[in-house]
Amino acid sequence: MSSLRCIAKHPTISLVDSCTTLKELKQIHSQLLVNGLLNNPHLSGQFVATIAIRNPSNLGYSNKVLDQCENPTLFTFNSMIRAYSKSSTPSKSFHFYSRILQSRDNFLPDNYTFNFLVRTCAQLLARETGPSVHAALTKRGFENDPHVQSGLIFMYAELGCLHSCHRVFGEIVEPDLVCQTAMVSACARCGEVGFARELFDEMPQRDPIAWNAMIAGYAQCGKSREALNVFHLMQMEGVRVNEVSMVSVLSACSHLGALDQGRWAHAYIERNKLRMTVTLGTALIDMYAKCGNMNKAMEVFWGMKEKNVYTWSSALGGLAMNGFGEKCLELFSFMNKEGVHPNEVTFVSVLRGCTVVGLVEEGRQHFDSMKKLYGIEPQLEHYGCIVDLYGRAGRLDEALNFINSMPMKPHAGAWGALLNASRMYKNMEIGELASRKIVELEAKNHGAYVLLSNIYADSKLWDGVSNVRRTMKAKGVRKLPGCSVLEVDGEVHEFLVGDKSHPRYDEIEAMLGEISRRLKLAGYVANTNPVLFDIEEEEKEDALCKHSEKVAIAFGLISLKEGVPIRIVKNLRVCWDCHDVTKMISKLFNREIIVRDRNRFHHFQDGECSCKGYW
Repeated sequence: MSSLRCIAKHPTISLVDSCTTLKELKQIHSQLLVNGLLNNPHLSGQFVATIAIRNPSNLGYSNKVLDQCENPTLFTFNSMIRAYSKSSTPSKSFHFYSRILQSRDNFLPDNYTFNFLVRTCAQLLARETGPSVHAALTKRGFENDPHVQSGLIFMYAELGCLHSCHRVFGEIVEPDLVCQTAMVSACARCGEVGFARELFDEMPQRDPIAWNAMIAGYAQCGKSREALNVFHLMQMEGVRVNEVSMVSVLSACSHLGALDQGRWAHAYIERNKLRMTVTLGTALIDMYAKCGNMNKAMEVFWGMKEKNVYTWSSALGGLAMNGFGEKCLELFSFMNKEGVHPNEVTFVSVLRGCTVVGLVEEGRQHFDSMKKLYGIEPQLEHYGCIVDLYGRAGRLDEALNFINSMPMKPHAGAWGALLNASRMYKNMEIGELASRKIVELEAKNHGAYVLLSNIYADSKLWDGVSNVRRTMKAKGVRKLPGCSVLEVDGEVHEFLVGDKSHPRYDEIEAMLGEISRRLKLAGYVANTNPVLFDIEEEEKEDALCKHSEKVAIAFGLISLKEGVPIRIVKNLRVCWDCHDVTKMISKLFNREIIVRDRNRFHHFQDGECSCKGYW
C-alpha cells in the first residue's frame, strides 16, 4: 500500500472535515476510542493525517494522537511531515523524518517523504540541509521520481541556486509538465526570464501555474510590457485566469503607470467575479496609487471588507507618493484607532508622508515612536527617510549630525538624500562629503556623480564638472539615460532622451516647437543649470527641449483628447527646468499633467504643482 494513498476514509473519520472547533474534534476522537477503531493502524493513521493536514492549528492535537498510536505507519509519518512543511514551524518536519529512520518497524523513507522534505527545506531556506536531503534521496534511489525532481527544482529556486536547478533539470530524460512548470517558475523567479520564455514556448501543454510564473517573472524583473503581452496571450488561449495572474498583471500596470490597462484589469476582475482577496485588493490599491489616481485607490481601500497591515501600508504609501502628506497621517491615526499594528513598511510610508509636506517635528516623533510605542527597531530605510526629511527642509547640518549618530553604518540611501538636499540648497561642502561617502559604498553609483556635477554646474564651476566626468569615464560609470513612458488608448509608448525613432516623431517635433513658441511668448526663460556643459545658452536650451518627459508631454498633447490628463512615468528625478516648463504647459494648454518620477508624483494643473517646489 502506498505511504500516501491510504484506504478510503472511515465514515466517522470523514466527520473531521466538517469540524469547526477543537471540542467537536475531541468528540469524534472519543467515539473512535470507544469503538476501538484507533487500534487499527491504518484508521489511526487516517485520523492523524486528516487532523494535521486539514487545519494547521490542530497540529499539536494530532501530535498527541500520534503518540497514543501503538503502530504508526509510514503514511502517518509522511502526513505529519507534509503538514509541518506547510506550517509556520516547518523545521519540525525533520523530527518525524528522524522517527522514520529510528522506527522499530524498520521503515524506509519513500518518494513522498523526500518530496515533502525538500519543500520543507525550501520553506526554511536551508542552504546546508537542502543539499544534504538531496544527497540522501539520491542514495535511496529517488532522484528520478518526477515529484521529487520538481520539488528539488522548487527548493533550489527558493535558495537562489539557479545553477542547481539547471543541473537537476538537465538530468531529467523526459521532463513532464510538472517539472517543466517548476523550471519555468524557477528561472522566471530568479531573473533568467529569457531561458524561462524559451522553455515556456517549447512546452506542449501549459497549465495556469506556468502562465502565472511567466507573467510574474516578467513583472518582477521590470519587463512589464512583456508581462502584459503574456497575459493577453493567456486569454487568447482560453486559460483560466485567477488571483495570482491578476496580482502580477496589476504589478505590471503599476510599474508602467498604465492606468487604462489597470482599469481594464479591475473591470476584468469584477466581470469574471474573481474573489476580492486581501492580496488582490492591496494590488489594486497599489496600482491606482502608482498610476496617480488616489481617489480610486482609496475607493478600493474603503470598499474592502477585509484588510491587513500591508493593505493599510499600501494606502499610506500611495498618499505619501502622491503628495497627500496630511491625509497620510490622518489615515495612520485612524489605523491606530482600528487596532491595526503597524510594521516596518508602514513607517516608511508615514515618514515619507511627513517628508513630502515638510513636517519635520512630526516625522521625528513618529520615528522615535517606532521602538518606544510599537517595539519596531528602525532599519536603514527609516534612517534614510529622516535624513531626507531634514535635508528637504534645508536643515543640512542636522541631517549630517543624524547620519553620524546612526547606530549602524549609514547606507548609500542616507548619503544620497543628503547629497540631493545639498544640491537643492547649493551646499557644496556637504555635497562633496556625501558624494565621497556614496562612492566609497557603491563605486559605480551614477547618481552620486551626476548630483555632484549638478552642484558644480549650479555654481558655474566647470573644472569641477570636468573632473567628475573624467572620473566617471575612468571608472566606467555611465549616467542612466532619461526614459519617460506614456499610455495612449491602452498602448504604452516609451521615449528615451534624444531618441527620434517614434513613428510620429515629426508631429512630436512640431508640437515641441509650438510649446517653445508659447513658452517664450509667456516670458519663459530656460533654467539651463541641468545641462552640465560649458556651452552657449542657446545650445543648452535645445538640449533641455529634448528631455524625455517633454517629448512625452508633446506626444500626449497630439494624441490625447482635450481634457484627458497626460500621465507620464519617468525613471529619473524631474529636473528643475522640466518642472518649471511642465507647470507652464499645464496652464498654457489647459491640461492636467501627472508625472511620476523616481521620488514622487507631481500633479500639474493651472500652472501649479502639488509638490509646491518641494521634491
